[in-house]
Amino acid sequence: MEDADGFSRALDPTGHEAIYFVRICAESPTQLRRCHPGELGVVISRYKGIAGYDWLATPLIPYLYSVDHASQVPARVNHESVHEMRSRYYERHLMSLGEDVPEGGRIQRGWNQLVGASYERRIYAFRFETTEAQDDAFIARMNARSNHSHFNILFGNCANFAGQVLNFYFPHTFRRHILPDAGIVTPRQVAYELVRYARRHPELDLTVLEIPQIPGYRLPSRPGKSVVESLTVSGYVIPIAVLNPLVAAGLVGDYLSWGRYPLPLKQAQIIRPEDMASLRNSTGTAQPAPQPVEPDSVLSYKGIGLSPPDIQ
Repeated sequence: MEDADGFSRALDPTGHEAIYFVRICAESPTQLRRCHPGELGVVISRYKGIAGYDWLATPLIPYLYSVDHASQVPARVNHESVHEMRSRYYERHLMSLGEDVPEGGRIQRGWNQLVGASYERRIYAFRFETTEAQDDAFIARMNARSNHSHFNILFGNCANFAGQVLNFYFPHTFRRHILPDAGIVTPRQVAYELVRYARRHPELDLTVLEIPQIPGYRLPSRPGKSVVESLTVSGYVIPIAVLNPLVAAGLVGDYLSWGRYPLPLKQAQIIRPEDMASLRNSTGTAQPAPQPVEPDSVLSYKGIGLSPPDIQ
């Protein structure tokens, strides 16, 4: 669960969400495999159609810091150094996406979303154990399916994708709800549902980690919010109240009743670049393999009759 950062947090203060696997690595940005000894795993997320793909995979250290090894991570950065590190990594490892893929900037994003996330925002990781059989099945599923963009900011965003991935491991657990947020799934909502699920299943041994933002490139990031929280605490609810007091009252009630999503972030253990190798250590008892999920099964979404695309 990644903070909202930079100029984009004014337009989309919900932040970003990605899934990190310690046993799964990237053969390429679009193909997965089991990790070799010493590798630190991969981060997978849905983006807004980078090179037309629905999801892309980046090794952990490059995803966080734009370098190949944790020893190369600088203590402080600026715009020039971040651009140089990202460009160097793109030329070495991401040219398979195509030379015409835009780098992206502060408003229009491109391949720069794949590397150097920790220069832009703080990241919280909610860690739990999976089995090797589950991960092998996930690799086979992702490699076998088409990978064409399904991004939609309202009903097919990065949090929707994360929920679908988690549903592969815990079927029918993560659902879209009408309240709060009018059915829009946010990173904070998915994290909250994972924490709530872990309370009912202590065998998950859920732990919370914090990966700090590297200073110098951007102002400190801010925690992601739900949609109704963004409208309420930012003051947008005031002009809405002028136009329609009933709608404004409904937004405030929605926020106070459901939309705050309390998370145990103060308990998070801080993980710095030199600590990343510790992520390979087991956190607890592995989970049993899930019941088989039919490829064409439809996830059950509470309250609305939508059938979103399966994991692509």
